[in-house]
Amino acid sequence: MADTFDTAALQAVIDKQAITEILVRYCRGADRGDADLIAAAYHDDAIEDHGGTFLGPASDYVAMLRKILPSAPRMTHATSNILIELDGDVARVESYILTFSRREPEDGDAFDSLTMARVVDRFERREGRWGIAQRRLAWEWNHEMRMRETWGRGGIAPDPSRLTRGAKKPHDIIYTGGWERS
Repeated sequence: MADTFDTAALQAVIDKQAITEILVRYCRGADRGDADLIAAAYHDDAIEDHGGTFLGPASDYVAMLRKILPSAPRMTHATSNILIELDGDVARVESYILTFSRREPEDGDAFDSLTMARVVDRFERREGRWGIAQRRLAWEWNHEMRMRETWGRGGIAPDPSRLTRGAKKPHDIIYTGGWERS
């Protein structure tokens, strides 16, 4: 039996990795307040259906985020269960997004919010670049809890003021040389 190289299978892996990186960068954009990363995930004519909170051109959604994200509360988005079904230059992608958000309303009743959503995206490869052409989000569940940050009751950090903390663009380590040693 002769060894054969399956170029189609290799291209599928490359395409799936490219799509996965777009999803992860989108989450980074949300967490770091970097709307440019979110905008880069979409094609110019993309549609965003954010599960009842927004429906329209993705460019309008990103414009709204440009105003909201810089002062939004601390958030962490994690994407998982990424399932990509390729069909030539089109991909149907389902992924889960788990979001932690710290909320400190003016009334002083601070709380943490944990939310699970699913997104179903139609990705298209245009001129060699994968991007979201249509996104639909479905909210799965939400759990709120009283804010209590103790850093493992002191086990992680006895003095939390010494911790390097994540921040919004341009102050986060990813923008200030996070890969270099200080």
